Amino acid sequence: MTDLSLKIDSFLSKRVLDLEESQTFALEKRADEIDMQLKNEGDFVIRFGIGQPDFNTPSNIKYAAKKAIDENKTRYTASTGIKELKLAITEKFYKDNNIKYGIENIFVGNGAKQVLDVIIRTFVNSGDIVLIPKPYWVSYSQQVILSEGKPIGIEFNDNLKVDIENLKKLIKENTGKIKLLILNSPNNPTGAVYSKKELESIGEVCLKNNVFIISDEVYENFIYDGIKHHSIASFSKELKDLTLTVNAVSKTYAMTGWRIGYCAADSKIIKQMAKIQDQSASNPCTPAQWAALEALSGNQDSVEEMRSEYEKRRDYIYKRLSSIEGIKCNFPQGAFYAFPNISALFGNKLRNSFEFAEKLLEKTRVAVVPGVAFGDDNFIRISYAATINKIKEGMDRLEKFCKEL
Repeated sequence: MTDLSLKIDSFLSKRVLDLEESQTFALEKRADEIDMQLKNEGDFVIRFGIGQPDFNTPSNIKYAAKKAIDENKTRYTASTGIKELKLAITEKFYKDNNIKYGIENIFVGNGAKQVLDVIIRTFVNSGDIVLIPKPYWVSYSQQVILSEGKPIGIEFNDNLKVDIENLKKLIKENTGKIKLLILNSPNNPTGAVYSKKELESIGEVCLKNNVFIISDEVYENFIYDGIKHHSIASFSKELKDLTLTVNAVSKTYAMTGWRIGYCAADSKIIKQMAKIQDQSASNPCTPAQWAALEALSGNQDSVEEMRSEYEKRRDYIYKRLSSIEGIKCNFPQGAFYAFPNISALFGNKLRNSFEFAEKLLEKTRVAVVPGVAFGDDNFIRISYAATINKIKEGMDRLEKFCKEL
């Protein structure tokens, strides 16, 4: 080993060294390794970890991508997306969310994750604060750190939603230092859905204190029990001006690997985001953009089919989790996650959510994500984007594991 390789860390940026590995993908990697070991034993890992639809991309969308390739639509496009897709996105926002935008207000990127990263880099200087309600999706805080910002978690109430008084307190303590608040409804990891009244309360605080809002709405089509989704940007012109609404085709159309996300915002913001895209990704995948156009403007039957199936799975998994001694779980209203509190099971054998998830995977071949990745060590996240048979088997294994603690 050379002297250089021994000192490699001293050459790397502090930003990347401070960054945490995604526990979601780390878990998937470990699950893959165990699956390989079990290949000849007739056993397998029940995967409740990664948030990925178990449905296939609808045929009409796949056909649109093939057609685009056959028509040689495979070259560079405008860095922020093709005009046809941007127009479809404006129509989607108007029809589904009651927000009127022009194509100059639209940014298309390589999945919602990359769009969020570009937004944060557009806004955040070194030391700027971004408020992130707990529990939060794993990448929010890390993207802020990568931009040399400071993520601060907002505490949650009994419904696993923003504690408004804590939000006001944090803003008062950090006057003039806060750039953004990231709002996620339906929520990953909790499945919580914010009501219009709750969003109005948050919006009022942000307007009063000039805090821009990133509204991550990628799970908007997966809401249950007749509950309605509300986009905070639709409430008033003032909130629209202050909000960047983020969405994607990934979850809604089972297109996670196609990597198309988008956002809508003031054209001045979009113009600055485009500069980052110009110098980094160049443009989103061209055939995938044409597929996304078909997803948004084509037949929507598959969306309701998935939503209905997720609701059945939600009902089952909530019932099973609620019956396991030592586990408490809020009723998920949207997305495809349950976020049970497992802290009553901590003791000499298991001291935290990471050890719980690690032992559960090793002993029962069930993969979940530890809550510490989402900002609270008392929970685990379970994705029910799996077949009902796998969910039943996974719940049986989890229940047995908890009884033996």
